[in-house]
Amino acid sequence: MKLLFISLGCDKNLVDSEFMIGKLTSRGITLTDDETEADIIIVNSCCFIGDAKEESINTILEMAQQKETGNCKALIVTGCLAQRYKDEVKKEIPEVDAIIGTNSYDDIYEAVEETLNKKYYTSLKELVGFPKMEAKRCLTTGGHYAYLKIAEGCNKRCTYCIIPYIRGNYRSIPIEELVNQAKELVAGGVKELILVAQETTLYGIDLYKEKSLHRLLDELNKIDGLEWIRILYCYPEEIYDELVEAIIRNEKVCHYLDMPIQHCNDDVLKRMHRKTNKKDLEKIITSLRNKIPDITLRTTLITGFPGETKAAHEEMLEFVNKFEFDRLGAFTYSPEEGTPAASYEDQIPEDVKKDYQLDIMELQEEISFEKNEKMVGKVLDAFIEGKVADENVYIGRTYRDAPGVDGYIFVDTDKELMSGDMVKVKVTGAYEYDLIGELV
Repeated sequence: MKLLFISLGCDKNLVDSEFMIGKLTSRGITLTDDETEADIIIVNSCCFIGDAKEESINTILEMAQQKETGNCKALIVTGCLAQRYKDEVKKEIPEVDAIIGTNSYDDIYEAVEETLNKKYYTSLKELVGFPKMEAKRCLTTGGHYAYLKIAEGCNKRCTYCIIPYIRGNYRSIPIEELVNQAKELVAGGVKELILVAQETTLYGIDLYKEKSLHRLLDELNKIDGLEWIRILYCYPEEIYDELVEAIIRNEKVCHYLDMPIQHCNDDVLKRMHRKTNKKDLEKIITSLRNKIPDITLRTTLITGFPGETKAAHEEMLEFVNKFEFDRLGAFTYSPEEGTPAASYEDQIPEDVKKDYQLDIMELQEEISFEKNEKMVGKVLDAFIEGKVADENVYIGRTYRDAPGVDGYIFVDTDKELMSGDMVKVKVTGAYEYDLIGELV
């Protein structure tokens, strides 16, 4: 039997996908990237914002055609869209044979068996605990880096976010289990672990009654063969002294922090139900840069949140200009049904949202270019990701770059390198988001 597996959305969803693929391939099912020859098609869906929802629906509809024109005998939908819109998917897309919720992916093989026997299958377990996955995870990231999901769910209840309703409350995976997962990944060739969750900074609060990400970092840092540990999704108000100290003392932890702030205007932040204000953000950013001078700070912003005025937008531009984030992404507000913000009366027109987004990204392009220019002459470690076709140019990432969201460093050399090699590179030039370098 041949399987086409399509994973949409975030890196946390990708981890779920890799566990499912591992379980299915351990039962003798083989992978294919050709939908026309697939006997089984699984779409791990996303519905975080409107664009993600649209992509998921369009992908499912496209794959549904393979029930008529290809070899597809079973079409299975998993993930966030399946959890949130299970009834609608069953009614509107009858080609779908099974629905698997966000906390039920350990039932994926049972779903395949049932659907191949022409039985409709649904598994939507309560959003507590974790699925039990005994099979070895199948990495899809190239082998030298992997995402390590350290927790599931969220307790924050930001007014724009649907995640707590489809992923449940915050729950941490025990340190011992994560260390075992990490050792297995490193034994398989992984050199960089990227820690992800809806919020990494609260790790352990449920299990150990205190924030414990620093303890996890201490344990992961001991793993032989591991080169880098990168932290994503840190809520600014939850960054604490022991965590900062752990980043400093553990040499494998990248001086890189992904810290979504969403906005800086106090009124907008309050309406978002965020736990920080502008003064808090200024203090946190300044403190991090004072304690870790070479830290790379990444953030994300929402433009056009209901009630955001032109003055609030200008305030955000001034904030970005003042604090010069190393990496930044801006996204237009997407009203999600069932969230408080979707019912706010003062919604912003789409064209205004996009204008605000463009303003911020144009400013960030200038900031990123200036920051990259300051890197010229520095020597950095870089992981090789691949090679430019028909050229002696390799593509790499430094500690300043998370895969898929940040930039690259392009290395011109006659030396033969392999994906996953770590090399020392001297920066010789800069673009808006990428660097140029040569081997040292």
